[in-house]
Amino acid sequence: MRIAHVRERGGPSGSAWRLVAALDPGDSPLRWLDLEVARGRAVHADRALAHNAVLYRAPLTTLDDHLARGLRLEALRELLEGFEPRAADDDAILADRDLVFGPPVLRPPSVRDFYAFEGHVGAMWARRGGTIPERWYTLPIFYFTNPSEIRGPGDAIHAPAGCLELDYELEVAALIDTPAMNLTAERAEETIGGYTIFDDWSARDLQREEMALHLGPAKGKDFASSFGPYVVTPDELEDARRETGYDLTMTVDVNGAEMGRGTWSDAQFSFGEMLARASADVRLRPGELVGSGTVGTGCLLETKEATLGRYLEPGDVVTLRIDRLGELKNPIVGRPV
Repeated sequence: MRIAHVRERGGPSGSAWRLVAALDPGDSPLRWLDLEVARGRAVHADRALAHNAVLYRAPLTTLDDHLARGLRLEALRELLEGFEPRAADDDAILADRDLVFGPPVLRPPSVRDFYAFEGHVGAMWARRGGTIPERWYTLPIFYFTNPSEIRGPGDAIHAPAGCLELDYELEVAALIDTPAMNLTAERAEETIGGYTIFDDWSARDLQREEMALHLGPAKGKDFASSFGPYVVTPDELEDARRETGYDLTMTVDVNGAEMGRGTWSDAQFSFGEMLARASADVRLRPGELVGSGTVGTGCLLETKEATLGRYLEPGDVVTLRIDRLGELKNPIVGRPV
């Protein structure tokens, strides 16, 4: 399944998000089913559903609320598979071109970001005149970023105050959709409801000053994180499974020119290993997002001398793509005065 939050393009400002699922992942362009309309029709046809099944008991508003009711992402498949269109122009079916997409999770309880790609880690250490510490190869590490500054596809991004070195970071994120604690690496991926694209925006000059104090990134990462355009359940990726990830290409371009390219399966650690570390002695909660870290060549800090020649500026458009996960595009604008 592919699940998203959408609004109709040109609709009233501030209108509520609608929770939708792609009718057929092979369609191009995609067609989307309004899941609340599908739920309402099912209840109308069988009133007992609202009494017998939690999925049908209350309106489907957002994925956040669905998870908060104790339901997993997979529960939505029942609505998708049970839907029968009434006509070719059924108003429950929405065309891709008519929609604006939001973040797959609107209010994540937390966002953790790991450091899993050797190509990126090696480039960072080389810039400081060093080599990757041996401990990195055995210890998945992460930091917490700001869950209140979540952006979706098409949302404008601006550099924070004092930043002259705005950068993107190309990552994949996993969505946790069930409570868990003290997971083993072998079982941890069972807590993942799906995957989405993650742009971990970075203010490199602010980050450089902060990291010199050996506490971790703060304002250099505090201002924006983009996710989207939808969340894809693991079954859609299973045939591409390779070692620690999936044999899926990850690319980034700025203004239509490719800046970097990598492969998800190049990760040193699987999401199972990362989640085992994240869940040690703490509870993971439904709706939490966990990032992979930046794929090699997935940021300007690594590639700008050979590509763009500078950091991001107002007027630039950054597009991240991951096979089967879609395309996440954000324009860069000036900081509001």
